Amino acid sequence: MCDSKKDIMKKLRYIFLIVALAAGLASCEKDNYDGPTAGLSGRFVDVKTQELIEQDIILGTTIEIIEHGYASRTPQALIVKTDGTYANSMLFANTYTVTPVRGNFLPVDSQVVNISGQTTLDFSVTPYIRVQDVSITKSGTKVVATFKLEQNVTNNVKKIGLYAHSDARVGEPMRLVAAETQLNAVSDPSQVYTLEIDLVANSSILKPGNKYYFRVGALIDAGEAKPNYRPAVRLDI
Repeated sequence: MCDSKKDIMKKLRYIFLIVALAAGLASCEKDNYDGPTAGLSGRFVDVKTQELIEQDIILGTTIEIIEHGYASRTPQALIVKTDGTYANSMLFANTYTVTPVRGNFLPVDSQVVNISGQTTLDFSVTPYIRVQDVSITKSGTKVVATFKLEQNVTNNVKKIGLYAHSDARVGEPMRLVAAETQLNAVSDPSQVYTLEIDLVANSSILKPGNKYYFRVGALIDAGEAKPNYRPAVRLDI
């Protein structure tokens, strides 16, 4: 009887090992789901000038994308590039709600988009501020920027700035040196604003004989608004 019980226990352990091994192998099998084959790209364009809306690479405009058909409504985040373009080539073909948020332009409505293959979606927007007639030059031992501002909202312009960095993606949050002025007022569209960076005073950071990028921006005083810019200029100093 004892030998019979031992035999039964051995058989049970053997069966258990076989089942566990089969389950493990099944979990290691390659899934049959296709990978992402679609993408979404586009531009943010000034509705008036048809120019791209320049951005910050850090803390710039974000696009929230929510895929339909799932209980979870957690959005994917897509960062807009400094030149005002965006792209995500690794999406699943499906219907999505696409919403630009926390931008440097007047809010725009969400769009429901059927993304199949490589899909393009441009946004025509009105920037909070148009930075115009920009000149950035090296004058003696200073880098001097002059420009005008055109506001599209009644809020005050919080500040203006001239930013310097060795990277072309220079901006308010990504700079080695900055010259900023707090305006806290409605701008005068006819006024020429001037900002200067003293190269001698900043020679330990902006080293003579090297190239750096300089960019001007203006920030409206509104919620989560981001600065408006013109393209960066590279100068030998």
